[in-house]
Amino acid sequence: MNKAQEERLNYLIEKFKEESLEYKDISIPTNIKDKKVLLRSLMNVRPPKETSAEILKVQDEYLTERNKEKGIVYLRNIKTVKETINSKHPYSDKISIWQGDITKLSCDAIVNAANSRMLGCFVPMHICIDNCIHTFAGVQLRNECNKIMNKFREKYGPYYEQPTAVPIITNGYNLPAKKIIHITGPIVRYKLTKTLEIDLENCYKNILEMCLENNLSSVAFCCISTGVFRFPNERAAEIAVETVTTWLEQKENKIDRIIFNVFKQEDKYCYEKILQ
Repeated sequence: MNKAQEERLNYLIEKFKEESLEYKDISIPTNIKDKKVLLRSLMNVRPPKETSAEILKVQDEYLTERNKEKGIVYLRNIKTVKETINSKHPYSDKISIWQGDITKLSCDAIVNAANSRMLGCFVPMHICIDNCIHTFAGVQLRNECNKIMNKFREKYGPYYEQPTAVPIITNGYNLPAKKIIHITGPIVRYKLTKTLEIDLENCYKNILEMCLENNLSSVAFCCISTGVFRFPNERAAEIAVETVTTWLEQKENKIDRIIFNVFKQEDKYCYEKILQ
């Protein structure tokens, strides 16, 4: 880490510590790796609120450098399934499977698998996609999400939470992606039902419609509802591909690229099998 970046890191730790009653006395580690963990943790637990222009400037400079360090993946460098697996899918020249960290993708929109509060993950250093996206976008993202939810609460009551399959859209802030589409997928509590399958179908359909409404020509889907929401991976992939295919049949010329972003090898295998 260069000197300027280390100075930004130290500054942000101090500032976020100062504004936290709970963590203002926490000791600061001496090595860079542990400092990065502490800063991310402080950002994760920070409630949504306005931030001074000075802090935002330093944070944005820090995160811009961090994102460069992680590596930015541009759309032009992501091959379609026609190129990678010789797919015979009718829209193989518009669909990609890409395995890796979704926060690296430079496209018009990435999809965040959010919870119904729509404020991001407050668990320090949690490995969920919600935590990663909020961390590397910056503290502005939680604040924007909160403003959106406050408007809904004014309309629907103080205990309002976002319904399943109803997306919201925000800026990408320090991420390479221009926009983030946040959505809560269905939770499989006992067994998979037709209603849950329809809910997942609506997640993909509504996100694509939101892309259309906002003139977004590329979108990277995460694996909505798998993992802790317990939707079976293979069935989730089938629904994702089926829904995207049906949508493209009607609106093929409305979008240039749809990326199925996977993290686990299991999911990559599922999508490759379905899209052969």
